[in-house]
Amino acid sequence: MTAHRIASITLDERSVVRRSPEIESERAAAIADLLHENSFAPVSGHSGPFALHLAVEENRLLIEVTGADGAAQTIQMGLGPFRRIVKDYFVVCESYYDAVRRQNLSQVEAIDAGRRALHNEGSALLTERLADKVSVDHDTARRLFTLICVLHLRA
Repeated sequence: MTAHRIASITLDERSVVRRSPEIESERAAAIADLLHENSFAPVSGHSGPFALHLAVEENRLLIEVTGADGAAQTIQMGLGPFRRIVKDYFVVCESYYDAVRRQNLSQVEAIDAGRRALHNEGSALLTERLADKVSVDHDTARRLFTLICVLHLRA
């Protein structure tokens, strides 16, 4: 259903530091996958498809949502509850990228299992925190969580 989907997404690049090729690849894949398949239904009842702009300001996630009819709203959410998960996720990702570079397959598989578990934890928390504002499916929450992690990379 096109009314409950994201058609475009941008990130606030003003305060993001230069990203590693691995992080840039994660960002690009998350956006491509998100645009290919997603479920996004604001509780406000605005109709889509939606254009989203994600930004982080003063430890808050801002999701600017513009509907097909031009109606706009900003969803705000504190990022404090995500701090530990995001920090742990970056640590595990660095270990994963290091293991991939060293081509240690058994280590890559073990680290990737931990990475997926943290990713699932982050996306479940995101779904829960957004529940009174917007309904998203599991895969949409996972991809949005990836983008939140990318936005956490600050100077």
